[in-house]
Amino acid sequence: MTEKLTDDQIKEMQRFSWRIRMEAIKCIAEFGLGHVGGSMSVADVLSVLYSNEMKYDPANPQWEERDRLVLSKGHCAPALYATLALKGFFPMEWLKTMNKNGTHLPSHADRLLVPGIDMSAGSLGQGGSVAAGMALAFKLDKKPNNVYLILGDGESQEGQVWEMALFAPQHHLDNLIAFVDYNKLQLDGFCDDICAMGDMAAKFEDFGWFVQNLEDGNDVVAIHEAIETAKTQTTGKPSMIILNTVKGLGWSEIQGKTNSHAPAVSHEQLEEALTELQSHYDAI
Repeated sequence: MTEKLTDDQIKEMQRFSWRIRMEAIKCIAEFGLGHVGGSMSVADVLSVLYSNEMKYDPANPQWEERDRLVLSKGHCAPALYATLALKGFFPMEWLKTMNKNGTHLPSHADRLLVPGIDMSAGSLGQGGSVAAGMALAFKLDKKPNNVYLILGDGESQEGQVWEMALFAPQHHLDNLIAFVDYNKLQLDGFCDDICAMGDMAAKFEDFGWFVQNLEDGNDVVAIHEAIETAKTQTTGKPSMIILNTVKGLGWSEIQGKTNSHAPAVSHEQLEEALTELQSHYDAI
């Protein structure tokens, strides 16, 4: 049994998630547009992973004993870049340069340019295969490292995701903990209107995964407890945690709306968004 989180630890994770959102939208606004919605919905799971769960060393990003994170929905890199900068992997000033000429931070996650990125992502569906390959390699080498995978819901319409969903249980990859950022929206609209996924939890269960379906996928305590359950109560099968999230969470202008995927962000809109996000931070 794992130790229960203290109130201070919970507040720290909650505050960190809002800081991720604020820094992510600031770096998007510097360029003028970007993937705001998914960056906002994924901030809470990133906060939990980098606060209490993952083994990593900002001073040594290639540390062999580190856990691996694959952000398969690589267009939500602004949230991961903000997380890494806040944790000291690289200077905060880099966030102002995202997607500009000469930057270290392209619009999608790039392991060759960004300290702390374990996979270059952008072609949706591929991250799952890479994460499963990493997990299998650790198994073959008898290493204790865990691999964490974050998939999008629209991304999960890709056939490659379901090939991986068959592969991982076949090879008993209990060192693989995956998440679906199930915010119900993709580039062109609502997922159910484009290619409905039905009961995603039941699908992964049928494929042989240990599945947890979080009603509030933006609740850091629920995310933490689900990860701990996956680590301590599962043997011989990979884990899937369905995060029922809200796209664009924290900025009411786009929150839960079809324009939330990759809107333009003016300096005036940035100030409005930051004021709203800061109010959430201050309320903790």
